[in-house]
Amino acid sequence: MKTIEITLVSMFVVLIAIGANITSIIPFAVVGGVPITLQTFFAVLSGLILGSRLGAITTSVYAFMGLVGLPVFARFSGGFGSLLSPTFGFILSFILAAYVGGKIIEKKKTVSWYVFASLVATAINYLFGTNWMYFAYKFWADAPDGFSYGLAWLWMLPPLPKDIILAVVAGIFAHRMRVSILSKGQFKRLKLGA
Repeated sequence: MKTIEITLVSMFVVLIAIGANITSIIPFAVVGGVPITLQTFFAVLSGLILGSRLGAITTSVYAFMGLVGLPVFARFSGGFGSLLSPTFGFILSFILAAYVGGKIIEKKKTVSWYVFASLVATAINYLFGTNWMYFAYKFWADAPDGFSYGLAWLWMLPPLPKDIILAVVAGIFAHRMRVSILSKGQFKRLKLGA
């Protein structure tokens, strides 16, 4: 990897970690008991801006750092035990979401494709993460009374509007970053988003 790629990957790893803990920094960022995090936003953005390869590397490094015990996950948690957390599927989904989002924009570079890629990546996050959560509660975690597959998806309704809005913002922001970088002639050798 080039030095600039290592720098950008590191920057996005830090942004994802900050996004995971934004409610610890800004405690009033909780609406209806649901914390407003920016973790998914930055994970998706890494794929849109850095491309599929670097986006997947970024989110893999983030997951690995948390698993080895660095406090980068939500509530400044980390450690190998996180694998058993019902919400760990959302973290794993970041790798696929960043990769797929990056792959989509590598084919077309219009703002509508960036927004589409971001929405697809967010949908991957929801699909993988919610299914992991359901199976975790069914097989190894203590499920609440009356827990069902439908209830797992009902739990995802409160953050859904926020995540849709952030996905659209991520798509527009990533496209504008690309236009800005290209117009200034920066990073000529680095093919961000290929």
